[in-house]
Formats: sequence, structure tokens, C-alpha cells
Amino acid sequence: MTQTPPARESFNLSKWALEHPALTRYLMVVLMLLGCAAYFQLGQDEDPPFTFRAMVVRTYWPGATAQQVAEQVTDKLERTLQEVPYADKIRSYSKPGESQIIFQIKDSSKPGDVANVWYTVRKKVADMRSTLPQGVLGPFFNDEFGDVYGVIYALESDGFNYAELKTFADDVRQQLLRVPDVAKVELFGVQDEKVYIEISQKRLAQLGLDMNQVLAQLGQQNAVESAGAVQTPLDVVQVRVAGQFELVEQLRAMPIRGSSGAQLRLGDIATIGRGYVDPPVVKVRHQGKEVIALGVSMAKGGDIIRLGESLKTAFGKIETGLPAGIKLSQIQDQPRAVASSVNEFVSTLIEAVVIVLAVSFIALGLHKRPEPGLPLWRRYYIDVRPGLVVGITIPLVLAVTFLAMNYWGIGLHKISLGSLIIALGLLVDDAIIAVEMMVRKMEEGYDKVRAATFAYEVTAMPMLTGTLITAAGFLPIGMAKSTVGEYTYAIFAVTVIALVLSWLVSVYFVPYLGTLLLKAKPLPANGEAAHHEHFDTPFYRAFRGAVNWCVQHRWLTIGATVLVFALGILGMGKVQQQFFPDSSRPEVLVDIWFPEGTSFAANEEVVKRVEKRLRDEEGVVDVSVWVGSGVPRFYLPLDQVFPQANVSQFIIIPRDLKLRESLRIKLPALLAQEFPEVRGRVKLLPNGPPVPYPVQFRVVGPDPAQLRARADEVKAVMRQSPNTRGVNDNWNESVKVLRLEVDQSKARALGVTSQSIAQASKTILAGANVGQFREGDRLIDIVLRQPLDERNAITDLANAYLPTASGKSIPLTQITKPTLSWEPGVMWRENRDYAITVQGDIIEGLQGATVSAQLLPELKALEAKWPQGYAIQVAGAVEESSKGSSSISAGIPIMLFLTFTLLMLQLQSFSRAMLVFITGPLGIAGVAGALLLLNRPFGFVALLGVIALMGMIQRNSVILIDQIEQDRARGVPAWDAIVESAVRRLRPIVLTAAAAVLAMIPLSRSVFWGPMAVAIMGGLIVATVLTLLALPAMYAAWFRVKREEAPAPG
Repeated sequence: MTQTPPARESFNLSKWALEHPALTRYLMVVLMLLGCAAYFQLGQDEDPPFTFRAMVVRTYWPGATAQQVAEQVTDKLERTLQEVPYADKIRSYSKPGESQIIFQIKDSSKPGDVANVWYTVRKKVADMRSTLPQGVLGPFFNDEFGDVYGVIYALESDGFNYAELKTFADDVRQQLLRVPDVAKVELFGVQDEKVYIEISQKRLAQLGLDMNQVLAQLGQQNAVESAGAVQTPLDVVQVRVAGQFELVEQLRAMPIRGSSGAQLRLGDIATIGRGYVDPPVVKVRHQGKEVIALGVSMAKGGDIIRLGESLKTAFGKIETGLPAGIKLSQIQDQPRAVASSVNEFVSTLIEAVVIVLAVSFIALGLHKRPEPGLPLWRRYYIDVRPGLVVGITIPLVLAVTFLAMNYWGIGLHKISLGSLIIALGLLVDDAIIAVEMMVRKMEEGYDKVRAATFAYEVTAMPMLTGTLITAAGFLPIGMAKSTVGEYTYAIFAVTVIALVLSWLVSVYFVPYLGTLLLKAKPLPANGEAAHHEHFDTPFYRAFRGAVNWCVQHRWLTIGATVLVFALGILGMGKVQQQFFPDSSRPEVLVDIWFPEGTSFAANEEVVKRVEKRLRDEEGVVDVSVWVGSGVPRFYLPLDQVFPQANVSQFIIIPRDLKLRESLRIKLPALLAQEFPEVRGRVKLLPNGPPVPYPVQFRVVGPDPAQLRARADEVKAVMRQSPNTRGVNDNWNESVKVLRLEVDQSKARALGVTSQSIAQASKTILAGANVGQFREGDRLIDIVLRQPLDERNAITDLANAYLPTASGKSIPLTQITKPTLSWEPGVMWRENRDYAITVQGDIIEGLQGATVSAQLLPELKALEAKWPQGYAIQVAGAVEESSKGSSSISAGIPIMLFLTFTLLMLQLQSFSRAMLVFITGPLGIAGVAGALLLLNRPFGFVALLGVIALMGMIQRNSVILIDQIEQDRARGVPAWDAIVESAVRRLRPIVLTAAAAVLAMIPLSRSVFWGPMAVAIMGGLIVATVLTLLALPAMYAAWFRVKREEAPAPG
């Protein structure tokens, strides 16, 4: 007798789909086509977009010491920034004459509000500008950190100077801006032109002239001044006074009046010529030549691969238009990296699809031939039809997912592509369950339509609950208010979209496909008996025995389960922690730092030697270097190094990834041995939000001198650890200072002030701006300075002459006494406290979090001995990771609440819901085991996997508990219901788990997703075994089920 549906016909979606086949067919084809079209519309990029919540405020105060800048400028600005909404971290450094504040706002601020916050900063700082000391330049703001220059070109020249090269660079920039999807093109390494007038002071003193007179006469000659206008009855005639400099020749011919009244031409007493800013600001070198680099940044939501193709075409055109001797080459090619990573993901996706299809074909269609005595290879056959139904649903769900991604603006990048693969293992679950039920009912003798609608009645609701529970597992990621949350948001969006769609597809399209493709079996005479054979094979008998044993020895089973769980918790303590793994991009970055106060020329000289050495290294394809600055952000999660005269950064591109590894291990030792004068650091490109060093501790306190000593103690502790390398701090060394002690009484008598001494000294050493030379659209500064041989040694100051009130000049040393001393070169502060960050890299095979945890107890003991007000804080990757994890864990209570509510709705009983709920964490032992076995670190991405794993495990438990309840409602004794349900649900539970686990295999090879895939695989395998064996025992223990004596057969 077939089961009759309840009298009140409830709405049956599957039945409705079968009653309207034309509409179902139409929807299926249209959604497939729309999905394919949407796939090609999706923006492609390397990383998901995330908002940089940082702004840099720079201020200059020429002549002030680092301490004066910190107290008078930086502190006042920091106080104002503290009032800005969402203010989080205010890090700053003060150097002699300059202050830089890195202002970060809270991760919880909405991406849309960030621009308003920056506007507020500008407004508040403008209001307090008047409280800063006189002579302060700025503050200048920079909040454009999110610009990624994914494509960088180098323009190199043979026989052209910088000025001519810049003209060509401007022209190339103009052409690149016309390429669709290009947002901006920036030039790096451009040297500003100057006109230098070099006059010897001795010569001037002999002629009875002083520098200031020459300065004044030049300034008056070159001024742009209105000479009024003549108002005639008919028109207005402007009056123009000639005499401004338009050619260098005019400067040479300019007459200068001496003190005696005699006139001299400027060219007679000075050498005048064009030059470039000295010392240079930032230089770019590529393959051993000085170049101008052009960084191309893509418009938001663009397709980087399409941009790469358009740029390639533009590149070809530009190259043909350049004159001989000028060459354009490519330093960075992000489109190529993205194309290869997208292709890799797509092939992984295809691999996963093939694996899932194989699982469903074999599991749903493998049958044994009834005839006895056949050879082994003919004993079994596969009916491809059930697998085919599941197979068609995969592209259908993926197509609709692409449509939804296009609608919500989620592009293709490594996060969304990885999520599709995770979703793949889960989205076939519903289809497998539905098809498995249809196949079984048809074997029992239902016709196709009845089997299809029956599957909906029995499994649609538990399936929906299961799907929603799995989706709820990803909810904390979607709710996380942090940069990391924003970065990984696509994991939540894509998996939830795919899961909900997979349920819709399996209750609407699967029944229709089933009626089309599945073959109804001719029912043998003993139909029911044939169906029961299904579960009466040796395998099922053994499994039934195992479940019986577990239910009988329930407390032993529960004890063993608890033990496994405890071992899992212990094991997790042994797994290394990680924030995000390194990227699989081939580039190796090398930073080289010099002592504070190093000149640009010294930096450049060493850079050239290092560059030559790196280019000689075998397998290195390309070396480019930014001298006096870090490289621009050519990759989104890059940690930027700001422009400073004592730093340079190399980008090395090796032949392949294997070579990248050997370079990473070999280069630190090479730099230490061959270039001991610099502090070198070798690193790979990171994944996820940027972190400067793996191990960082911040020492905070009120007094800079005391703090220095405390930081040295921390440095000593870190250096003793065998696991750290290259330990350093960010205050660097003190810098040399030449102090001029002025004899004030003598100076007064001669009518000389400290200001005039400072100006005289500056003119001698650095030169003084005397105006601007106008040429077309360019303004070129005219700088008056001493010839090089009168300003390149400290002793030259002794020969400097000062004009006095009487008009005579006197040597500077008559009224000043030069003394050498030291002062701090740079002072960092954190939220208005002085802070020194002690940082280091780690040895091979360890993670930053592991090493930080080892060092922490010793450092805390050290801190306990310090006076009040000095503290050690953990910084770096550990700090970022805990920020990310806490934003994720904020969503966990909501996830648990939703999960429990869904369980209550489905099971209608608190005890049963609780029973399913506690199976959630059972997979932890598998997670720990798999991570330890394969030596993978437990990173942020793996944490997301473990949270989502709970949903997957509970889904299987719901299906099992629901089956037990249905059986008991039919009047089956409790014990038998428990055992038989476990036996009956074995196939769908193992199938869905196998699909999820096996689909993860291709993903487990990925650097980024590997730990998550491994964690889910290990967790699911262990949890599935525990669900099938321990859950029946737990159910029996909870409801105190006793075995009822079977009534005698009568």
C-alpha cells in the first residue's frame, strides 16, 4: 500500500513544477543562458576590494629638532585627530623638521562613511591650524591608499636628460589615460628641474657685495607685478613692464650693482646653469638603468584581465611612436597574474565538478546484477541517469549564482572563486538527497510523478532547514565589521547564495529532470521484499551491528566521543596559528634600511651595488628598485614604506615559484655577508590585510630617554630567542648635529641676529630660492647657492661670511662656536604616547603567532619590574588577527541563535534540538588531526572553515534525528527506529559528506584555501563517523531508550 498524503493538500512545489512543464523548461534554459552571460560581465581582480581606513598627515617645520616637532606640532595635531568620529589608532613619527601622522579609523566604520571622516579630518585640522608654530608648512593630507598600480611601465632613455624624458613620460601618460577602465596614471622617479646660480662667497666679500643684496636684486627683477592700465575713451590698454627672465641668457646678462656703485654682470661673478633637485627625492631604477616609472591604476569594479588586453594594444601603439633611444618596458603585470590565478581556480572548479559528478554517478547509480556467477567486472553496472540529474543541477546552480553575483556586484577574485568551490561540495547535497529518495521510491514501485512529489513531502523541509543551518554557519563572516570581514565577505555571500539556490533547484527542477531522465523499474512480483533487500547486504548488516553495539554500550560510546573531542581541543593547541598565508605571486621584495640621517647619495651608491649583485643571481629575470622610498602599491595587500632618504625597496622577479623559495631562504644571508652596512629584509607578497612584521611588540611610555632603555631590554629578550631573526626597532639611531653656539653680546654689537645667522648658513649649504623661471606651463625654481667645493665639508662653515649692520662682512666663526652633538633621529608615538616597536622576522617553518606566544611570558615578567606608565603591547600580525577574529566571533551568538531556532522549527522539541546542536563541535578532532598530519597552520581562513563546518555537521544530524522521529511516529519501537534510521540514512549522509570532502581535494593544494579545505575535510570525516555511531547512542541515552522484547511471532 502506498502512503497517502494528508487529506488537506498543502502546496507542493515539485508537483507544481511537473504540472507546468513548459514554464519549468523555459526557466531552466533562460536561467542557464543569463548565467553564462553574467559570468562574462563579472569584474575580475586579484583581491576583493576593501577600504583602506588610513590617512597620512604630513607637516614640515624647517629647523626644528625631532623633540620640538613631536611636542609642538605632532601632539597638537594628534589631540585634534582624537576628536574625529571612529578614531582608532594614531601612529606618528617626528623627525628633525618633519612630522608624519598615520591616522587609522575603526574597522567597524562603514566603507561609505570613510570619505566623510576624511573630510572631517581636513576641516578640524584647518580650524586648529593657527595654533601651530610660525614657519610650519602644511599639514598635507593623503588618503588615496587604495589605489593599486597593477601595471607599472618603465620609460628608459639613452642620450636624453630627465627633462626631455619627462616630456615623453607625460605624453605616454596621456595616451594611457585614454585606455578604457584606466582610473589614473602616476609618474614615479621624476626629478624636478632647477636653475642654479652658483656664487662664491669669498668673491662676493672681495667685491663688497653680500648674498642678501644679490637675492633682493634678483627677486625685484623677476617679479610679476601689475603696472596698471590706461583708460582711454575707447578701450582699456594694459601696461606691461618687461625684464622677467625667460631665458637662462637673460639671467647671465643681468646687471648687479656693487656697494661702490659699479655694475657687474651676474654671469661674470657666478656660474649659471640648469640642473635637477639636489638631493634627489625618489629615483626609480629598472634593470640597472635610471627610469621614470608609470603606474596605471584600474577604475573600481573594472575587469583587470580586459584592462590588460587593452593596455597591451596601447603599449604596442605607444612603442612605435617613441623616438630611437627611448624604450618602454613593463615592470609589473597584474593582469597576467590574475589571468593565471583565475585559470587555475577555474581548472580547480572543473576538477571539483568532475569529482562530485563521479561521486554522484557511482553512489546513485551503482547496481549489482541479480544473476549469480558473473565475473567481477560484470557483476556491477552503473545506471548513469540518477547521476545525470545531479550533473545538470550543478551548472544550473552555478549559472544562477553568477547572475546573483552580477546583481550584487561581487566580482571574480580569489575569495569568490574559492567560495564557489566550497559551495560546490555543499550545493549538490540537496540534489543528491532528492534524487536518492526518488530512485528509492521508484524501486518501491511508485510511478515517476508520485516519486517526485513524495520526495518533496518527505525531504523538502528537513533539507531546507539543513541548508539554512549550513548557510547560518557562514553568517559571522557576513556580519564581521572589520577590514578582514570586508576582505572575506564574498565567502559568506557566494556560499549562502549558492546554498539557497541549490535547495530551490532541487525541489523545483530536479523532480522535472527526474521524470524526464529516470527510468521507472518494472516491479517484480514481490515488490516490497525487493526493496528491503536494499538494506540486507553484508555491508549493511555489519553497520547495523555496529550501531546496535553503540546503542547498547551507550555510555562507553559517549565517553569515547568526549575523549575524541578533548583530544581535538588539545590538538588545536598544538597547531600553529597564522593570520593570512603568503601569496603565490612570484615577486620577492627586498627592503634595505640605512642608519637614520644617511644621505641620498650614500643610499644610491649601495643600492647600485646590491642591484648588480641581485642581477647576477641565477634565475633572476627582472630587478627594479625605488631609491629613497618603498615601491608603490602594485598589489592590494602590500605594506607600504613611506618616502625617506634612508630606505630603498627592490622588486625581484625570479623565473618561477621554486626559485622564489630558494631566493627567500638564500638572500638574507647574502645581504648580511656582502652588505653588512645595511639592514636588509627579504619578504614575499602577503595575502589579506597588510602586516609589517610577523613578530612585533610595542613598548609604550611617557619619557623618550627611559623608553629607549626599556626597548633595548625587550630587544635583548627577543634576540635571545632561537626562533627570531633580524630583530630591530623603529627608532633607529640618533643623528649627528652641528650646533652653532652664538656669542650673543658680540652679535648684538655687530647688529647680527640668530635668524640672519641661520639664513646665511642655509644659503651656503642648501641655497636659497630667489624666484621662479617661467617656461611654458612649467615653473622652474631659481636657486642661489655656493659652488660645491665651498659647501661639501663641515669646515666650510668657518669660511662663511655674515653681513653686519655696517655693511661689512665678517667670518661666521668670529661670533659662533660650532660643536658636534647627537639628537634623536626619529620619534614614534602611538595614541599620543611615545612608542618604540621592537620587531623581527622568524625562522623557517614557524608562524608569527607561535613565536609571539613563546616570548610573551618572558616579556610580561620583564614589564612587571618596570615603573608605572611603561608597558609592552603585542602588535603586528597577532594584533591584526585578534582584531579580525573578534569581529568574526561577534557574529557567533547570532549564528547560534538562528541555528537553534531553525532546529526548533524543524524538530519541535527542545531536547532533540539540543541533541543536534551539541553535535556541531564534534568535528574539532578531525580538524586538529588533519592540520597536524599535513602540517598546515590554522589561519584566519581556516577559522572561517571551522565555523561553517558546524553548520554542515548539524545538517546531517537533523536528517538523522528527523528520520528517527518519523519512524517512531509510524509506531516502530524506539530502539529499532534508532538503529534502522541510522542504517537508512547512511547512504545520503555518507554521500553528501563524501561530495563535500572530495570536492575540497583540488582546493587543498592552494596556499590560501589549503588550510580551510584540510580543516573541513578532516572535520567532516570524523564528524560523519561520530554522527552515524555516536548520535544514536546519545539519542538513546538522552531519551533513556530500552530495548523492547520483540513479541513472539504469531
